[in-house]
Amino acid sequence: MAITADQFWRSNYYNHPPLTDEMVAEAERQLGVKLPAEYVALLRIQNGGYTHGFGFPMNRPTKWAVNHVPLDTLFGIVTDPDHPTAQNILQTAYMTREWGLPPRQVLLTGDGHWWISLDYRTGEVPSVAWLYIDLGEDIQVAPSFAAFLDGLLPESTFPDE
Repeated sequence: MAITADQFWRSNYYNHPPLTDEMVAEAERQLGVKLPAEYVALLRIQNGGYTHGFGFPMNRPTKWAVNHVPLDTLFGIVTDPDHPTAQNILQTAYMTREWGLPPRQVLLTGDGHWWISLDYRTGEVPSVAWLYIDLGEDIQVAPSFAAFLDGLLPESTFPDE
């Protein structure tokens, strides 16, 4: 990862509890997938929240920007249904139904109109996808979560459009 883990996280606004092995196992059970080790490692430092603001360079324009997609937040794993949060991968099933998303996604960040997801449609090792539902954008961003992390750049790298 070009950005070190200690430079990655900003705030844990929703006060997610520290990640445990039991939480990872429960998330994988509910989602029916094996989560990438690099993703779990980041959540062990801080279980989701706001990042220091990154972008992933794109070689084609999206509805978001002509040259990147954003990563201002990264969802964590919150297994307590009474813990209020808007940044939880366990809301994937609900959001998939609500927004008509493709199957076999694990939502990492987004606002409903757009998402960045772990895309398991082609197998057990996910790629990272950009989904902009309103316009039908469904684009592979990176072949793996590790490649996605390696490609992240500070948001300031991308000039305002």
